[in-house]
Amino acid sequence: MNGSPTGGDTTAPDGSWEELVTTALLGTDRRPPAGAAPGRAAPVALLDAAAVATVRRRAGLRPARAARRPERAPADPRPPLPARAAHRLSALLADRSGGGSGGRRGSSPDLMELLPQWLAAANAQGYAAPPQALPALLDAARGRTDLRPAALAFGGPRALWLARLNPDWRFALRAAPGGGATLPGPEDTEAVHRLWQEGLFAERAALLGALRARTPALGRELLASTWATERAEDRLMFLDSLRAGLSQADEPFLEQALGDRSRNVRATAAELLSALPGSALAARMAVRATACVALDRTGDAPAIVVEAPLECDGGMERDGVVAAPPAGRGERSWWLGQLVEAAPLGTWPGRLGGRTAEEIVALPVADGWQGELHAAWCRAAVRQRDAAWSRALLGSPSAPEAGGPGAVSLAERAKLLAALEPAERAAWVAGFIATHGLSEAFQLLGVCAVPWAPSLGQAVVDALNIARDAGSYPWSFSGVMGLAERCLDPADAVRLEALLAIPDEREDAAPGAGGYWAEAFQRLVTTLRLRAAMTRELAPSAPPAEQAEAAAQPPDAAG
Repeated sequence: MNGSPTGGDTTAPDGSWEELVTTALLGTDRRPPAGAAPGRAAPVALLDAAAVATVRRRAGLRPARAARRPERAPADPRPPLPARAAHRLSALLADRSGGGSGGRRGSSPDLMELLPQWLAAANAQGYAAPPQALPALLDAARGRTDLRPAALAFGGPRALWLARLNPDWRFALRAAPGGGATLPGPEDTEAVHRLWQEGLFAERAALLGALRARTPALGRELLASTWATERAEDRLMFLDSLRAGLSQADEPFLEQALGDRSRNVRATAAELLSALPGSALAARMAVRATACVALDRTGDAPAIVVEAPLECDGGMERDGVVAAPPAGRGERSWWLGQLVEAAPLGTWPGRLGGRTAEEIVALPVADGWQGELHAAWCRAAVRQRDAAWSRALLGSPSAPEAGGPGAVSLAERAKLLAALEPAERAAWVAGFIATHGLSEAFQLLGVCAVPWAPSLGQAVVDALNIARDAGSYPWSFSGVMGLAERCLDPADAVRLEALLAIPDEREDAAPGAGGYWAEAFQRLVTTLRLRAAMTRELAPSAPPAEQAEAAAQPPDAAG
């Protein structure tokens, strides 16, 4: 051990490892190794010395204490996934292309776009994820934040167990309530209070959210017990959790929060109180708003007159009115909008002659205030989830420009639609598409329940067919076509088969449009059939005939 492989002991290290490293960095011409003559043999002598020093260092190491073995993966009590569904999951996870290149997609379904729907169906059935699929599932969720809630719910406790062993999957611990920790139930009072007093912020936020979902009063009382000692940013996050289970019982606590030191906390408290039509803040806002808006009967026909506030006093600011308007906005119109938005919508029929919401929005508004007033009513209808006012402000879907009096943008219409029941929502969007086509319908389709109602699905398919026959530029409808693949009822595949043929191209059509449309409809039909197969495979106990049909189709046949 003390000699050199080349004979002699001239290469035995006389100094420390650091000296050998220094010699290597400077070069043997400038600093020959100790005991070695300069020349061609010096580099070899340096390497020999390093080799001997390495062996000595390794031989001198004492074995370290073995690391503690990881705890066993927790059991998942949920029923196992059916074999055919497990094969389908493997195929969906293996397709990581995502179809997002922006080029021509062809007629093959985009399997990764079906994964969210598959996960939702599997979670609805209460299945446990196959252990061997968990790494690929976590990798998919790592790359797509929209997948994470459903993927982690499906992965269950074993996915969190794996995430603790791989830094690449730590997002799962951050996304899981309380970092994946088990939260005590509301009946375990001692454990609840201990976690609230001693837990990390994520654990406390998860605990408060869980309590508000099950026992709102207990969550509120827990927050009130430490409210004065919480940091401002934590108070804001905790206060936002009161949206779950919000009720009139929360009013005293929220009224107290109106005097908070943080402006953001005060604004959030005011917003929550204005969502409670019976709150004192809502009543104060109603008094202010009705002082600004009145019915004028002196003309030939009734009209609404508006007198915007002249100032924003301290009481208004305490109730959540922001005094400084954004750039380009007048102060008085800014204050008026906030007052009307926060006032209960039930205030206006009595103030405006006993009229219904529909009759009120049909009244003319003097002096150019209609846009501001109706836009504020739109925001109030969304905040208070008032279906009657949402319906009135939306107006008829076949109206010119498809807008109600206050629906000044597609985004606002989409928000108003969310207050309607799913069937009415689908019927309104179907009427919009029938009148105005698909060019502006994408946002509206996004708020409709899946699968789409038959009338809505028919309207979308008819509009796509009309666009194809008109020789429209096909790529402009790719977004709607993608939505149709995920949202149409799979039963619609049968009546779509007539659209698979390549149509005769018009002279004014986009070059190659006919082939694109045929591919797009082929992909749509294939995707719908694939979704139907997925549903059958996830069924708890499919009839023998359907099991045989599913078994006859390979899981990745459409990929």
